[in-house]
Amino acid sequence: MHSVFVGIGGNIGDKPLVFRQARGLIDEIMGNIILSSSIYESPPWGFESEDTFWNQVLKIVTNLSPAELLGGINRIEGIFGRKRTSTGYSSRQMDIDILYFDDLILETEELTIPHPLLHKRMFVLAPLCEIAPDFIHPVLRLTSKEMKGNCTDKSVVSRHLKNI
Repeated sequence: MHSVFVGIGGNIGDKPLVFRQARGLIDEIMGNIILSSSIYESPPWGFESEDTFWNQVLKIVTNLSPAELLGGINRIEGIFGRKRTSTGYSSRQMDIDILYFDDLILETEELTIPHPLLHKRMFVLAPLCEIAPDFIHPVLRLTSKEMKGNCTDKSVVSRHLKNI
């Protein structure tokens, strides 16, 4: 069994319903959710939108390989209408990112683990610190707490809900 941290987020649609459905699909397709952070609210990152994001970090256990996990993510995001493009960030119902996969370091054309931007995004670090403050980034060799303290992203990220 592999231990995986994923970040989920979205800023359009019925967010409570979308998050409940996404967690159900993650549990069904990707692996069992064993830990969930609170839901955090934040402004869009990397683009402009009037709709704020909800973000959450989940810890799952899975038998899937990284490539199989990515396939599950693409399937789930597709259910929510996500079409990945190379034109940058945009509003979406659901986005799922693999943050960590055990302590694996992987870089392929399709997938980089750990997520290459997680240490630069307060909307990831705040919920990650809630459930794994002492987890050590296998490349940077810093804990989640240390990365949050060093993060240059000054976006206001606030705990919105314990869970829905």
